[in-house]
Amino acid sequence: MPYPDFTLESAETTLGVACRPGDLFPGLAAVAVPGWLADALGRGMRLALVSEKARSEFIVAPILLAVREAAGDRVAILSGQRLDVDAARSLSGECDFLLARSEPVPRLRAPLMAVVEAKKNDIEGGLGQCVAQMVAAQLYNERAGEPLPTVYGCVTTGEGWQFLGLTGTAVTLHRPRLYIDDVGAVVAAFGRAVAE
Repeated sequence: MPYPDFTLESAETTLGVACRPGDLFPGLAAVAVPGWLADALGRGMRLALVSEKARSEFIVAPILLAVREAAGDRVAILSGQRLDVDAARSLSGECDFLLARSEPVPRLRAPLMAVVEAKKNDIEGGLGQCVAQMVAAQLYNERAGEPLPTVYGCVTTGEGWQFLGLTGTAVTLHRPRLYIDDVGAVVAAFGRAVAE
């Protein structure tokens, strides 16, 4: 079963994690959005309605670039990278985006901080896939000797943004869900995720 085949229920059962709602980012305050990002999103929103790939290119990628910029370019953004960690547990396949605390090079380097999955119209349908990718990132970091306290994930339709955090075997689904009309909060949440 590759990543897209996981549901939230099968991820909990197969991977031994437990999901619950919670507040991943207490006191989260929106940050100022760079003018170039507002312009890019304004231009890209109409094109992003077409497909998951279009959402990734015209909404998600510009937001991740803003996160990288805000982090002083200390975050690598890997697009379409395979994360093959444990085929026996179905932890293999391609991720829409991976964020790593490393120099941007054409291969994975630990630690992986977050995974981002763009879905056409169904955040709930992408949660299991994202959880499986987070478990794989956690395992990848541990094997590389660079474990993180929490690995983050996000499933987005471009308009809605559901953040998740994996600490040990506990998955926290951030409440409230964030939305593109407050993109400064989305950038701030990613900023918190990559700062840990």
